[in-house]
Amino acid sequence: MHDLDGPCFHEAVPGSRPFLFDWLPVLLWMLVIFSFSTDSLSTRHTSRIIGPILRWLNPDVTEKTIQQVQTIVRKSAHLTEYGILSMLLWRSFSHRLKKNSQAWSWRQAGWVLLTVAAYAATDEFHQSFVPSRMASPWDVLIDTVGAALGLLVLWMFGRWRKWW
Repeated sequence: MHDLDGPCFHEAVPGSRPFLFDWLPVLLWMLVIFSFSTDSLSTRHTSRIIGPILRWLNPDVTEKTIQQVQTIVRKSAHLTEYGILSMLLWRSFSHRLKKNSQAWSWRQAGWVLLTVAAYAATDEFHQSFVPSRMASPWDVLIDTVGAALGLLVLWMFGRWRKWW
């Protein structure tokens, strides 16, 4: 049981503390990812940021280079946001299963990866309804790789902690 006190948690609602503590960060991060899938972070809008920065750093930069850097930045964002989601899900699943959150479980990692891949697919489906966005199965793959990298970081951190 988590020791959280305060007006946000009412004793009359059993299980509210673990739910809020374990799952609220996951739900909030999913909401952040969902907001990234709107028009505001479309290629058209991010090019207004990346292009001027690159031109300031190098006035002779080509449009092709700007597009390549923009693609790298955007795909790195996919890797990062879904890596974070996998870590948050790992934490929530660990607490839900009342396991030691430091213990590694390949089965749990598989469930986390499957959950993140499913969310990535729904996110791409959402983007198919945004006129300035495109749904891409490649992005689902990149998101899933990001989740796998997030899990790899957790696994490596767990191994490192045992060595020291």
